[in-house]
Amino acid sequence: MPFCRCQEVTLYYETHGEGPALLLVSGLGGGSWSWYGQVPFFAKRYRTIIFDNRGAGRSTMPMGSYRMSQLADEARFLLDHLGVDKTFVLGLSMGGMIAQQLALQIPRRIRAMFLGCTHAGGASLTPPTRAVMDLLMNNAGLTQRQILEKNIPLFFSERCRQTQPEVVAAYCEAQLAAAPQPPEAFYAQLAAIRTFDVSDRLGQLDIPTMLVTGSEDVLIPPANTEMLAKILPHAETVILTGAGHAFHAECCDRLNHLADDFFQRHLC
Repeated sequence: MPFCRCQEVTLYYETHGEGPALLLVSGLGGGSWSWYGQVPFFAKRYRTIIFDNRGAGRSTMPMGSYRMSQLADEARFLLDHLGVDKTFVLGLSMGGMIAQQLALQIPRRIRAMFLGCTHAGGASLTPPTRAVMDLLMNNAGLTQRQILEKNIPLFFSERCRQTQPEVVAAYCEAQLAAAPQPPEAFYAQLAAIRTFDVSDRLGQLDIPTMLVTGSEDVLIPPANTEMLAKILPHAETVILTGAGHAFHAECCDRLNHLADDFFQRHLC
C-alpha cells in the first residue's frame, strides 16, 4: 500500500488513471474510500489522487487538536512526493477548507479548484443549528454503524432518503468498509474546522473557482456558499436544488460532470 511520510504524519494515498493531476480532498471523518462515485469517472482522463487526511483511515492520528494549515501542508507534501507541479483540486466540506488553505499556500500550482459544501470561516460563517450540531456530536456509546445511521439525515436530503434508498445504502457500505475513526481523531479534525478562517485572505486569489452547494444542506448551510461568492466574485456558483450535504453521493453524476466540464475549460 502506498504511503508518504510528512514530518510526524504518514499519509495513505492512491493514484488512479493518467492525464492532468486532480487532487480530491475529503471532509470530516472521510478519506480515500469516500470517492467511490468519483474515481471511476475521473480516472478516465485525469491522474486522480485520493488520500486519507491525518486522523482518518490508514493515515496516522497524532494526539491533540489539528489545524487546517497542517492538513494543507500535508496535502502539499503529497503533491511534492508524487512530483505534481500543477493540479486541479476538488474539495468538499472540510476538504474544501483544506483546498482553500492549500490554494493560499501554492496558488501558482492550482489550475482550478472546485469547492463544495464549504465555507471560509471567521465572521463570514453561517453555522448549522444547535440541533444539527447536537445530533452530529452525540456519539457516546455508539457503534460505527449507529453513528452512521443517526447522521444520515444530516448528510442526505429527505427526498433522497425516501426515493433513492440505494444511494444511501451505497454510501453506508463505503463508510462501514473503512476503519472507524477514533473519537479523539474526530474531535482533532473538528478543532481544525472550528479555528479555520481565511475569509480575509481568500479574495486575493485569482484561481478559477467553482462553488457548489446543496439547497438542503443542514451541516454547512447554503448561505456559506453565498458568502464565498461575495469573497470570490469571479467564481462560478451552482446550487443543486433539493440536494443535501453529501451531494457527491446524492448527485454523483451531476457533480462529476460539473467538475469535469469546469476543469476542461481550464486545462491551459
